[in-house]
Parts: sequence; structure tokens; C-alpha cells
Amino acid sequence: MRLSSPSLLLQICLFLSVALGLSQTHPNCAAPDRGSTLQVIHVSSPCSPFRPKQPMSWEESVLQMQNKDNARLQFLSSLVARKSVVPIASGRQIIQSPTYIVRANIGTPAQTLLMAMDTSSDAAWIPCSGCVGCPSSTVFNSAASTTFKPVGCQAAQCKQVPNPTCGDGVCAFNLTYGSSTIAANLSQDTITLATDAVPDYSFGCIQKATGSSLPAQGLLGLGRGPMSLLSQTQNLYQSTFSYCLPSFKSLNFSGSLRLGPVGQPKRIKYTPLLKNPRRPSLYFVNLIGVRVGRRVVNIPPGLFDINPSTGAGTIFDSGTVFTRLVEPAYIAVRDVFRRRVGRNLTVTSLGGFDTCYTVPIAAPTITFMFTGMNVTLPQDNLLIHSTAGSTTCLAMAAAPGNVNSVLNVIANMQQQNHRLLYDVPNSRLGVARELCT
Repeated sequence: MRLSSPSLLLQICLFLSVALGLSQTHPNCAAPDRGSTLQVIHVSSPCSPFRPKQPMSWEESVLQMQNKDNARLQFLSSLVARKSVVPIASGRQIIQSPTYIVRANIGTPAQTLLMAMDTSSDAAWIPCSGCVGCPSSTVFNSAASTTFKPVGCQAAQCKQVPNPTCGDGVCAFNLTYGSSTIAANLSQDTITLATDAVPDYSFGCIQKATGSSLPAQGLLGLGRGPMSLLSQTQNLYQSTFSYCLPSFKSLNFSGSLRLGPVGQPKRIKYTPLLKNPRRPSLYFVNLIGVRVGRRVVNIPPGLFDINPSTGAGTIFDSGTVFTRLVEPAYIAVRDVFRRRVGRNLTVTSLGGFDTCYTVPIAAPTITFMFTGMNVTLPQDNLLIHSTAGSTTCLAMAAAPGNVNSVLNVIANMQQQNHRLLYDVPNSRLGVARELCT
């Protein structure tokens, strides 16, 4: 799982300046989706209409990503079975939209939307014409689609959405997502992903939205619930998908989402996918240890275990940026990391990152040890560097202690330039090193 790579000296600089400096007409932006494989775009890439309009300092960008993660962790920790209202993180207003988007064509004739991919959500929802409070001027015009139809109150799908209500015979629902709430009508239409057309796909057609957490053009849920993409396309994709998320350094920030068993990697190591009935939509795994360099960290037993009563455990999530471990486990890993870097070096902090250095460092690798596989992360997946290279931080942190049944989250920075294969029928998750761009 090792891959030698250059320093991330310009990671945050490129993350911002490239996204701002290149045109949306960059040739890679128009690359077509092929077969059952979709292009995955970072929300701040030159191909994204959601990229920052004004450049931020490195410190501002890091703090913003940390704040998004804090809200994201509140959201994940509140995904409890039969509970649909998510508490809002306290403090300043936080935008916590998922980080990666894909193109989806909806309706007949097709209307293209850039939907956020989210492995920890189930239902799909999109802004529709007449929506009050939706964050984007790009909305789905249901009246222009000849295949659009509302879902009736007696349909089975109406029992699978949160807080269903019935008005004029149409099933409606509302939910909370981060600091936002939506009210939507349950609807069906053809959704085309790459070249695969899925007729009668059920989704929420948003009529009203509040707050700042919504992905601007909707969300495609890749979770494990009955309304997710996997559940609605079982015959087509056999509940199997993989993605490869590009590094922030990539000029066009383009990765891929591959749907179905065809074309998935053969040489890949697996760990069992586990279920936690308390949080049935999330992808749990058994993390059994962490190694820093060659040393296995002494972590108190039980901190990574799945707890069906509380919903605790370890998950892979596509929407969190920086990996979080429960505080005692993180402190143990951090302390060994610090000793390996150098006992005599001064350690500083930046926001939620408590292991930063203002001199060049030689950092060890960190290996996550799962049942059946180890994932060794090189520096690209572990460190963030200031634009001038004057500050380097370990890109991990302790999970916030203000949520119930704290989760360990393997986040998307640590997943970048790896192929993650979710093989739900065989209850396994595979990880292989891959350059995604």
C-alpha cells in the first residue's frame, strides 16, 4: 500500500489557486462519463460552479474545512435508526456540504445536475422549480419532463422516507441535513448515470429549504438504506460500487465513481463490511490497531469496537475531510507520531489540528490495521502544508466529545488516491492504492 510521493508543499495553495485560476472550459471538464463510470469532481475544482469566488488564506481554508468537518461529525453521529431530525452544531454558521460531486441526468429530455455523492446518506433529493430557499439557480423543471410523476401516499416508498405527510394524494416529507432543513415531494423520474438509464427512480423534489448545508444541486445517497442508489438499482449494479478520490494537488481534481461489479479491481485487499443496527446506513469496519512507522501504538482496548446499543464504531465516509479518532486513541497515535518526528521540536496548533511544525519534518507513515488488511498512508494522505511551506500539520484530529456514541471516521483526505470498493453482497470493503487522475 506504500507509494513514494512528493511533499504536499503546495496542497492547499493548489486547492485554492488552481480552482480559481482555471476556466470551467478546461478540456477535462467536458470529458464524458462512460459506461457505468462517472467522473468525480471536487467542489472546488475548475470544473465546479461551486468553487470559491474569492481566494482565502491558507489558515482560513484549513479552519473552514475543520468547521465543515465538525458539522459533518454532528450529522453522522445523529444518524440513528428511526431518528430523522439532526441537531445543529452550536457556534457560528457552518457549511458542511459533501466534498465531491458527480453529473446526473434527470428526466426526459435529460436535465443535468451536479449532485453531491454521500456514502452516509440514503435518499436522493434535488432542487425543483419554484423551490423557496434553494441555494442554486440551477433547478430541475419537472414540468418539462415527460417521465416525471409524483409518488402517491399509499406507495411503499412513502413509508421509507422520514416524516412522511400526505397532501392532495402526493407523498411529501421533510428532513434535517446539517444546519439545513428541506421539505420535498416524493417523486419518480428517469435518472441517467453515465450511460445507464434508471427509470422510475424515487427522489425528493425539494419545494422549500432553509440553512446553508445543502449541496447546491442535490445529493445522491450511496448509503445502505432502502431509498439509496444501491437499493433502487440492485438488479443493475448488484449493490456494488467503487470510487477513487483525487488528491487536492490534481490540476483537474477528477476521480471516478464506478457502479456495478464490472470493471472493478481484481488485485485488492478486503476487510469485512459490518452493520450497526443503531446506524444502519453507515459503512462500518473493524479497525483493530494503528501503526506509526513500524511501531504498533498502544491503544486502550475497546475504543474501535462496534457498539450496537450506542452506534459507536469505525466507518468510512466520503464527506468528512480529515480522519477523526476517539480522543484517547488519537492522543496515543499523536504522541507516538510526535516522538518519531522529534522530541525536541516545538509543536504548535492550528484550529483543531494540535500537531503542527514550523520547520521541515521527516514524518513517518501511519498504517490503519483492519481485519484482513492494512492500509499504509504516505505523507500525501497525512500532512497538510502552508502555501509557503512554513507550517506543516498532521491532518488528523480527535473526534469531538460533544456527541453521543462517538464514531471513528476514516475520511476522504486519507482515502485520496485509493480505490475504495464497496461490495455489499459479499459484505466486504476493498482498498487499493491508485492514482485517481
